[in-house]
Amino acid sequence: MIEVKEIHSKADIKKFVLFQIELYKNNDCFVPPIIKDEVNIFNPQVNQVYKNADSWLFLAYKNGKIVGRVAALINHIEINEQKKPKMRFGWLDMIDDIEVTKALLNKVHEIGKEKNLEYVEGPVGFSNMDKAGMLVEGFDELSTMITWYNFPYYKEHMEQLGYTKSADWVEFKFTPPNPIPEKFNKFADLISRRYKLRALEFKSIKDVEPYVNEMFELLNQTYSKLVTYVPIQQYQIDLYKEKYLPFINPDYLECVVDENDKLVAFAITMPSFSRALQKAKGKLFPFGFMHLLRAKKKNDRAAFYLIGIHPKLQGKGVTAMMFRNVSRNFIDKGITLCETNPELEDNIAVQALWKDYDPTLHKRRRLYRKDLV
Repeated sequence: MIEVKEIHSKADIKKFVLFQIELYKNNDCFVPPIIKDEVNIFNPQVNQVYKNADSWLFLAYKNGKIVGRVAALINHIEINEQKKPKMRFGWLDMIDDIEVTKALLNKVHEIGKEKNLEYVEGPVGFSNMDKAGMLVEGFDELSTMITWYNFPYYKEHMEQLGYTKSADWVEFKFTPPNPIPEKFNKFADLISRRYKLRALEFKSIKDVEPYVNEMFELLNQTYSKLVTYVPIQQYQIDLYKEKYLPFINPDYLECVVDENDKLVAFAITMPSFSRALQKAKGKLFPFGFMHLLRAKKKNDRAAFYLIGIHPKLQGKGVTAMMFRNVSRNFIDKGITLCETNPELEDNIAVQALWKDYDPTLHKRRRLYRKDLV
């Protein structure tokens, strides 16, 4: 018999986090989160997203053993300001037993109906800055620190339970050009002169900090028209600064400003921390942070994490300036493989950024939907 329990205590929330790590402990593609950070996601005293959101956490038990987990989520900005009567779910993991999946998602449905919402979507987090999407292609590809990994049977369970595709995210991998084609250099210089733009250089994280708020403002402007987008709030910006700034190597950050020194475009790339996080096994101490430091300094793999371009300059070739500098950096750092972050499959403008790199679509993630009737 399957029993689903709502959990509240810190001890149970830690079990909630550890279940995924235990489920995938022998999987070479799974990248574990930092346990402390993952627990803090569900702490309203730490995660200020709870100013505009609610969550309900559930663990499924079978014969006294934990066999699944799910988070039911409500984003009140999405419901009240964007008028989307949506119930969210995320952090869905379970053994290969469809009855476990059904029991967990039924709890999400119950809350959605109780709150008079019209449909449920997931897996997603609280906002667009959280992990999202169920892996439906690319199960043999190494995951990243900003994406979820899951077994193929998850997709089968969702479809058997009547969930349908709401949207897909795609990810690409490519080999950075070496040497940089001369046409890249010429075009980048042309765009710089035409729009009176210049690239910034950063020597330390301290140099980056004054621009972080502008980056998130630019993200809101860049993606505001996408159907799944919920504007990023200041308290979320503060949280992500604390969470991700330590991972950023300033050499991998490209920013472009206009003639008034206003930020108009940026690209955040990072060396891959996937193998380092696997070695850390969810813990920074006593040795986990050493693996991360090594990955930050020496790596042959990198990833594009965030790209923002002011709407007035989208499609004008500004990315050529950033990518020219990014490519130079990849050559200097010995990067031989790069991958993109998840991007909506119908976001043709973003996918066009990679066309000159001969990209391979290697992962696909799905947002599932079901009406609450």
